[in-house]
Amino acid sequence: MTAGTSTITSAIGGLDRIRGELADFYRDLHMHPELSGAEHRTAEKVADQVGALGYQVTTGVGGTGVVAMLANGNGPTVLLRADFDALPITETTGLPYASRNDGVMHACGHDMHATCLLGALQLLAGARSTWSGTIMAVFQPAEETGRGAQGMVDDKLFERFGKPDIVLAQHTAPFPVGLIAGHPGVAAAATDALRVTLHGHGGHGSRPEVTVDPVVMAAATVMRLQTIVSREIAANDAAVVTVGSMRAGTKDNIIPDDAELQLNIRTYTPEVRQRVLSAVDRIVKGEAAAAGAVRAPEISVIDTFPVMNNDPDALQRTLTAIGEILGPDHVFDPGRITGSEDAGIFATSAGVPLCYWMFGVLSLAQFGGTDPVQIVRDVLSGRIDPKSVPGPHTAKYFPDVDPSITAGVTAMVTAALTWLGSAAPMA
Repeated sequence: MTAGTSTITSAIGGLDRIRGELADFYRDLHMHPELSGAEHRTAEKVADQVGALGYQVTTGVGGTGVVAMLANGNGPTVLLRADFDALPITETTGLPYASRNDGVMHACGHDMHATCLLGALQLLAGARSTWSGTIMAVFQPAEETGRGAQGMVDDKLFERFGKPDIVLAQHTAPFPVGLIAGHPGVAAAATDALRVTLHGHGGHGSRPEVTVDPVVMAAATVMRLQTIVSREIAANDAAVVTVGSMRAGTKDNIIPDDAELQLNIRTYTPEVRQRVLSAVDRIVKGEAAAAGAVRAPEISVIDTFPVMNNDPDALQRTLTAIGEILGPDHVFDPGRITGSEDAGIFATSAGVPLCYWMFGVLSLAQFGGTDPVQIVRDVLSGRIDPKSVPGPHTAKYFPDVDPSITAGVTAMVTAALTWLGSAAPMA
């Protein structure tokens, strides 16, 4: 037996008195972002706050990860996950609480994830008389590199703290605040990030005829790579090949010896993934040979993410409960996304269902509208250009703080109580 709507509403009612504290905590995290694997200050702040709520806190799990446990009688163990690493981006939001760490920014909302989980844990601790079971709160590092979840699992997360019955996770999204989105089945793409080093033969810029120019070689490679999706992947399949970094040379009149590309590949099936990776290998080596490279190019893996699968039944159960609190018209299916996530590693490693959803964090003013449901319809139909709104991994992305905290805490508390046992007497 799980908690009913009245129990959930009662628990969420405590949000009013802590919303200001949570907003201050969020702004502090936003001002002090830390890159993947280096979230030492963030982990300390999280551990201090959660420990004060009565949770049993363990730090240093899988590097800088934090695990907080609260046992409350017999019942399911529910894993609530939030990541908390930042990105190597220089913030240009102009916010008074903008990043003070030059070149590092919370441009994907992970500071909001940690804040909302903290708020949910506080409300759940205060509502212990209404539920039974165990909360396993996981504050995860290094999501952006795809190594954080696996690192915690490899550090014997489940051997040390027990296996959960469900994994619940959420992520900010660039749609109006107050809306919740989730897709059953394959919900997020797999990622392969690659580093390609092309070897030429440098020389003076005035004598290209005695060189093998790696800049031209790299440019030709970039253009040829763009034909993989358009000419080698079937129209009813899907893939993304992005060259996100191209580095070569130091001065206008020096032809360098080498050039480096960094590729990001997104796929949904093993077959398409293998086809894309094989094409990348063939094209990189072929362009190098055509250019007369002095030696074969090098291709190395930067990081990988597996496909993320949402358990359809778990997602439906959770989103139905959230819809009963926020209103069913505030919950929708966005389709599968080409973004990637490592939250699913917790579920697959434990052999339990994953339920992962997104919550909107942008103010209605950013869309120039007043009805969030209609705004989403307008974006999906093309009446609003999504490029006109700042999205994750950009220097201008930031949540509308107070309503985003409300939405994220409400969703996480609702989801947790939907899966925890009920301490209320049977009717």
